[in-house]
Amino acid sequence: MQKVYAQQTSPESEVRDLLQNFFYAMKRKDSATIQAAFHVDAVMQTVIEEGSVAKLGSSDVSDFLKRVATSEVELDERLLAYSIQVDGLLAHAWTPYEFYVNSEFSHCGVNSFQLINTASGWQITHVIDTRRKEGCR
Repeated sequence: MQKVYAQQTSPESEVRDLLQNFFYAMKRKDSATIQAAFHVDAVMQTVIEEGSVAKLGSSDVSDFLKRVATSEVELDERLLAYSIQVDGLLAHAWTPYEFYVNSEFSHCGVNSFQLINTASGWQITHVIDTRRKEGCR
């Protein structure tokens, strides 16, 4: 009799899958899937460049969900690479991206995600990103 082994996934691949599903859900305006990816206490922030000084912008996850669900345009954030580090129940993902609105290039930048492994699986606790129009390609 031949033994059958279940394929085990690594924490890094689980985090990558979560992020891929998150952005696929954003493109489909699937706010339920997006919401499930976020921890209840998650924080969303953006680095805003004002000259040579960085300012910090914050947004509420519930506002983000409403914006995505009611958007009249297609929002397509394409992750270009993944750098994922895991230490037990904590993970960090660094993901350069390009952002498209209705298939037209809008901007690029980098996302920095902090995630924890909860009873529901990996969830985003913090995301901060940069956004720029120059030096993208």
